[in-house]
Amino acid sequence: MFSLNCRGKLLFINKPLVMGILNLTEDSFFAASRVQTIEMIQNKAEQMINEGADILDIGAQSTRPGSVRISAEEELKKIIPAIRFLTEKFPQITISIDTYHSKVAEESLNAGASIINDISGGEMDKSMIETVGKLNAPYICMHMKGVPETMQLQPHYTDISKEIFDFFIVKIDECKQAGIKDIIIDPGFGFGKNISQNLRLLKELETFKMLEIPIMAGVSRKKTIYKTLNISAEDSLNGTTVLNTIALLKGVSILF
Repeated sequence: MFSLNCRGKLLFINKPLVMGILNLTEDSFFAASRVQTIEMIQNKAEQMINEGADILDIGAQSTRPGSVRISAEEELKKIIPAIRFLTEKFPQITISIDTYHSKVAEESLNAGASIINDISGGEMDKSMIETVGKLNAPYICMHMKGVPETMQLQPHYTDISKEIFDFFIVKIDECKQAGIKDIIIDPGFGFGKNISQNLRLLKELETFKMLEIPIMAGVSRKKTIYKTLNISAEDSLNGTTVLNTIALLKGVSILF
């Protein structure tokens, strides 16, 4: 059984955990996850908590394929008020921050967040891993081939599972050297991977159990589902459930 030290509160992973997503952006690929006002944040958070979410993940930076970056300062203007509101309104919930900026990570943790969720695994801001280690927070290290603007332009792998496994061996060591005690890995479905590569990765997901740390997976309503089934993201709930079930059978501990 794994556990995460979240600001002194232990979050035990003795069963699969669910992470609910709050997108403080108008540019996320799934419209129902977008929240721009405090009222919308409250309503969506209440809904997800009532439905069983263990973690709420807040992001203000769109990372969909082809998205345009915003500055750390713009992120903070959206994220900090949301963190302060949620920690006051729902003190029992664990808050994760989706960012690749170390400045956003540090100020978010100081404002009441507990976990940093970095899509770049420390590659887009070389100060990130050191910052998270200094602040003694759990760190979600995701694999992404390239950057959001270009990651879906013909991504190539010789052996996708081996390449990502090797990436995590290096990153886990880097995190431990920086003092990060609680590391979660995310193979990054849809981030620099096409549909066939995502399906191959899902099939071989149990490979990452050898790393003996929690695995997180996010396949919810992604292109791999709706393009394969020729439906919309809004109609992809059943497909999401099937892929989530497969991920759990392959050893995943956290779903989002």
